[in-house]
Amino acid sequence: MALDDLPRVEFAFPGPLRDQLVAAILSGAKTSTSGLVMDYERENEPLPVAGQRLAIVDSADRRVAEIEVTEVRVVRLADVDLRHAVDEGEGYESVAQWRAGHERFWHGPEVRAELGDSGFTVHDDTLVVAERFRLVRAATG
Repeated sequence: MALDDLPRVEFAFPGPLRDQLVAAILSGAKTSTSGLVMDYERENEPLPVAGQRLAIVDSADRRVAEIEVTEVRVVRLADVDLRHAVDEGEGYESVAQWRAGHERFWHGPEVRAELGDSGFTVHDDTLVVAERFRLVRAATG
């Protein structure tokens, strides 16, 4: 199936963080990601499912790779494990580092603006979609 025929998936917002995450996926360093269940609910989108194939878009909105979802778990923020944190490919060496980095993102102005809640914060019981995937192919050309 052509990349153009696959559903799109975005990592972070367009800009340096998205570019870093896409590069980590293309290098094979990133094989997991995390999202908030409430984002899926707010957008009325189903959670990803194992076996689903998606086209990753870069900051210029180009489809640059195909991934296959291999595992999806919904866990409390406090229950994210070290393997998941390390496999996010962002250099985290502990769950505490992973959580601090994700709290900075989720508490940032872009997420709060998207949610329409300038004081939004996560807590131990916030539900997180812990997703694992594999790189199927990178776009050519």
